[in-house]
Amino acid sequence: MSDLATVILAAGKGTRMKSSLPKVLHPVGGKPMLQHVLDAAKKAGSARSIVVIGFGGEAVRDAIGEQQAEFVVQEEQLGTGHAVLQAKPLLEGKSRTVMVLCGDTPLLTGELLHELLKAHVDSKAKATVLTAILPNAAGYGRIIRGADGSVERIVEDKDATDEERQVREVNSGIYCFDTEALFSALSEVGNENAQGEYYLPDVLGILRRRGERVWAVAAEDSADTLGINSRSQLAAAEKILRQRKNEALMADGVTMGPYVHLRPNTKLAKSVKIGNFVEVKNSNIGEGTKLPHLSYIGDCDMGAGVNMGCGTITVNYDGKKKFRTVIGDRAFIGCNTNLVAPVTVEDDAYIGAGSTITKLVPKGNLAIARSRQKNIEEWADKRK
Repeated sequence: MSDLATVILAAGKGTRMKSSLPKVLHPVGGKPMLQHVLDAAKKAGSARSIVVIGFGGEAVRDAIGEQQAEFVVQEEQLGTGHAVLQAKPLLEGKSRTVMVLCGDTPLLTGELLHELLKAHVDSKAKATVLTAILPNAAGYGRIIRGADGSVERIVEDKDATDEERQVREVNSGIYCFDTEALFSALSEVGNENAQGEYYLPDVLGILRRRGERVWAVAAEDSADTLGINSRSQLAAAEKILRQRKNEALMADGVTMGPYVHLRPNTKLAKSVKIGNFVEVKNSNIGEGTKLPHLSYIGDCDMGAGVNMGCGTITVNYDGKKKFRTVIGDRAFIGCNTNLVAPVTVEDDAYIGAGSTITKLVPKGNLAIARSRQKNIEEWADKRK
């Protein structure tokens, strides 16, 4: 029996996103929100990931793939407790511990989930909840702890006393459970509430009444637990992920230039310079090459020591297919050049500014591809 499996709740429609795309497939940092959650669970040591799908389920299944996760369908959205129950046949007798995550929390990290798992094991609890400390906890369920630090109960904002509303520790909706205890308690969860739904947090109260231990661990950074329910929250998560990446790159010795867009499958060698207003996509850029400013480089294999003039574009798309541009070592590409793919510029070749290149430029050649200038005398006076 493996130690840890993960159930990821991804059945909701996300109506506030105002989109036909399932909420968990909205991209953040270049990949779907759900993919971030799957990656974090794997880094935390999860042996299996089970995704509960509902709205747009086939699109979610196709986007993630059967190799990364198992899928179960929640035909009716009857609450988080009901969603977890859909995974019961896949988990009973197969995993000692189950971690329940939300598919719309793309800022989760493997380190944070590992910390949650460790706290769950060390505390010998039947359930452990990940919490967040918020400056303003209005609207959130408050974590009420006992003298020993364990969780006595979670109080919803509308049901809290004035004293309880002063508590800033809130429920993130992320948990670790003893698998047997989880499904035993879920069998007792009712739906006697305004929504007529089966709520997963009710499991904690049931376990407490049985005398079982319920623990909690607070995330060091509350942003890690941010759930995405709107476009503005999606933008906020994107900003945080970009800043994390920037800090990691700078820690590795990279100097950041503003207004650079590095898209998927871009590989930069050592000492490459990418300047302002440059976009690079699906390209390999060789050591010491310079792309100073105002360029689009897509589907390109570029050698070392290349100098790309301002305004250079790889024209990679004919309306049906994408084609590649190959540029050899030490090539010099003049300003405002169009490289119409598929095309090759060999080592040490030069291209005159303002050229549109459609054919091979051999090694060491100078290519100039622009119409001859013609000056019409007294044209301005005649126009007047």
